[in-house]
Amino acid sequence: MVASSAAPASSSAAAPACRDMAPAGIPTIDMSAPAGRAELSRQMVEAFAERGFFKAVNHGVPPRVSARLDAASAAFFARPAEEKQQAGPPDPLGYGSRSIGSHGDVGELEYLILHTDPDVVARKARAIDRDDPSRFSEAVNEYVQAVRHLACQILDLLGEGLGLRDPASISRLVTTTDSDSLVRINNYPPSATGDGGVKAASAVGFGEHSDPQILSVLRANDVDGLQVLLPDGRGEDAWVQVPADPAAFFINVGDLLQALTNGKLVSIRHRVMASTSKPRLSAIYFAAPALHESISALPETVTADAPRRYRPFTWAEYKKTMYTLRLSHNRLDLFKVVGEGGGDSGEDKSRI
Repeated sequence: MVASSAAPASSSAAAPACRDMAPAGIPTIDMSAPAGRAELSRQMVEAFAERGFFKAVNHGVPPRVSARLDAASAAFFARPAEEKQQAGPPDPLGYGSRSIGSHGDVGELEYLILHTDPDVVARKARAIDRDDPSRFSEAVNEYVQAVRHLACQILDLLGEGLGLRDPASISRLVTTTDSDSLVRINNYPPSATGDGGVKAASAVGFGEHSDPQILSVLRANDVDGLQVLLPDGRGEDAWVQVPADPAAFFINVGDLLQALTNGKLVSIRHRVMASTSKPRLSAIYFAAPALHESISALPETVTADAPRRYRPFTWAEYKKTMYTLRLSHNRLDLFKVVGEGGGDSGEDKSRI
C-alpha cells in the first residue's frame, strides 16, 4: 500500500514468526455514526490503537466516483507495455512494473504513482491517456477530492477521540496547498500457472511494509489479496486475510501518525498476495504533510507515564531516510528518542 520502494530486509530486526490465519480481528466502522459522533471517534481510536486498521462502511464516497477511476485505470493498464512505459519511470512519480524502489524489492504488479495536485495530474495524464487526457485527470481529481474529504473526517474524529485541544490540527497537515499527498493505483495481474495449467504457489504482489505517511485510504475491486499482520492472541503475530469489499474503504495508520500520537496509534504492517486468477485493481490515497512540516508528538500524547518516544523530524527528512532503505525496514526505529536528552540510536543507525 505504500507509495515508495518489499522483501524482508537484512537491516531490520528479526521478523516475528508468522502463520496464515482465518479472517479475524478486522474492525468494521460505520461512518454514518448510528450511535453518535462521540462513539464513532471512540471506535476509531480503539481500532487504530489495537489494530492500526479498520474497514470503513457507509463512508459517503459516491460509487460512481470509484467506478470512474476504476474504468480509467483499467483502460491504462490494458494498453501495450511500450505505451505504458511512456508514463514512467517512477522517480518517484510515474509508471512502474515489478520493480519497487531502487533497493531490489520486486512484486507481481504494475502501478502508477501520482501527486494529488490537479495540475500535476493533468500534465501526467497527457502520457497516460493520449486520446483524451482530461478523461483520466478528471477521474483522478474527482476521486482524490472525495477520499481526501473522507481522510480529513477520520483525522478530525481521531483528534476528538484523542482529546486534542485542537481536534483539526492533524487534518490541517494534509489540506495545505503544498501537501505532499499521493495516489497510487496498482494492477496485480492473475497468477501464473505451472505445467499442465496448475496454479503456481502464491506470489508476493507487494511485500511486507508499513506506510510512511499520516493516513492511507485504500479501495480495491472484488479480488482478495490484502493481508495485515496482527496479534493472534497467543503471543505471536499472524497474517490475516482481509476479505475484499469493493464498496468499502480500508483505512490504516501511517508512520507519521504513529509518531504524532507518540506511539498510541499503530502503523500497521501489511502486504498483498497475487494468488488469484483474476486481476486485482486497487487505489490508495496517502495523506501526507508538506515536505517542510515538522513531525513531533502532540502535547496531549506526552505524559510522565508516556514520555516522548520519537525525536522531532520533518517529513522531508523522513522521506529521505525512507528512500535509503528497503520497504520492510522499521523506519521509525531510527527516530526513537534515547535517554532524557533525546537523539537517535547509534545502534539503529548502524543497521541502515
